[in-house]
Amino acid sequence: MDKIMAINSWLNGIVWGPYMLILLLGTGIYITLGNKFFTIRKFGIVMKNTLLKMFSKEGSGEGEISAFQAVSTALASTIGTGNIVGVATAVALGGPGAIFWMWMSAIFGMATKFAEVTLSINYRIKKDDGSFVGGPMYYIERGLKLKWLAVIFAIMTSIAALGTGNMVQSNSIASILESTFGFNKLIVGIILAVVAAIVMIGGIKSISKVTEKLVPFMAGFYIIGALVIIIARADHIGYVFALIFKDAFKGTAMVGGFAGSTMAMAAKFGIARGIFSNEGGLGSAPIAHAAATTDHPVRQGLWGIFEVFTTLIICTLSGLILLVTDVWKSGLNGADLSAAAFNSVIPGSQVVIAISILLFAFSTILGWSYYGEKALEYLFGEKVSKLYKFIWIPLIVVGSVGGLEFVWALADTFNGMMAIPNLIAILALSKVVFKLSREFFSEKVKSPL
Repeated sequence: MDKIMAINSWLNGIVWGPYMLILLLGTGIYITLGNKFFTIRKFGIVMKNTLLKMFSKEGSGEGEISAFQAVSTALASTIGTGNIVGVATAVALGGPGAIFWMWMSAIFGMATKFAEVTLSINYRIKKDDGSFVGGPMYYIERGLKLKWLAVIFAIMTSIAALGTGNMVQSNSIASILESTFGFNKLIVGIILAVVAAIVMIGGIKSISKVTEKLVPFMAGFYIIGALVIIIARADHIGYVFALIFKDAFKGTAMVGGFAGSTMAMAAKFGIARGIFSNEGGLGSAPIAHAAATTDHPVRQGLWGIFEVFTTLIICTLSGLILLVTDVWKSGLNGADLSAAAFNSVIPGSQVVIAISILLFAFSTILGWSYYGEKALEYLFGEKVSKLYKFIWIPLIVVGSVGGLEFVWALADTFNGMMAIPNLIAILALSKVVFKLSREFFSEKVKSPL
């Protein structure tokens, strides 16, 4: 077992190491350049067709669920504990400059997410029962004609889902509820499993109906709570932004409980945690987007841009509350650091963090359950995929009581390895993305923008 852990640790260092981060960021830069910066130039159009149409039930084309329901399911898994705990870890280890590099990963991550969502719609398959399936495994097989690479992606996704998307999340919920309210971990796990089972029974339609209501509420709840803290320390905002930009290129000397950082550390932790938070390039979200009702792949791709932008806002707020309250120097880390920031302004307000992690992590369980199921369906067929639910539900309880560090470490590695076949496909099929983008923004698509 120790040898396996050592091998996994070595592999994890490569998967989440500098070369992979360069590949992830480089893919986003390449797609941004190839599309002539349209994610930035046409950002107003993107918001008009996403943010301003969030609750619209209108939609032309084929699909199972609305465009917003699709992005809500994707956001349910994307807006997870990484947006709170991951940001706190990045700032604690990389310093204030890590936030700047998070911004960079999000700016170029919008292009990557746009590309993978667009490809997912373009290569999705309509099944005999009228439902749709898609994602990296389908555009790898149908676009690149590399079935073996698609199989590798599906295997990694199904395994990563059980750990990263399930047990890690239920453990985060149980731990924060135990430390904040004294709840029993096992009882929390059982309740989570029952509620998740009720939602999952109805498949993507049931999951999307829950997430389209849960995601706006949980995001709004956390954003309002963070803004209260930031406004209370409004006199620190100017200094904080200056610190972020300065530290991004110079690093921070050792202060208080902070270990001190260099520019390299700020960039490493900022980019790594930024990508972990928005999932741009991992290939998970396109699986949910494939079920969306849309008349053109690019129209749904715009929701991919919106998805990353949403996580950018939440991650920025998470970072700012640590800096304006000055708790980032305390030596704390993770959820404890974020809770300390809230509590330093309003005693007892660490409850906001507990509730946010509960909502963020539970929504992630729902979203990733669909990803894992569809990956298994691709590998073994629809009948076998139904068994996934019977594996998924008990593991929520198992994860809540902890003690599975090996499984979590392994899942984290597989989670990162999902990106390799997906990025290969995005780069190889980039001309398809560029062609579809030109087509959409030309007179060939007679739809209002």
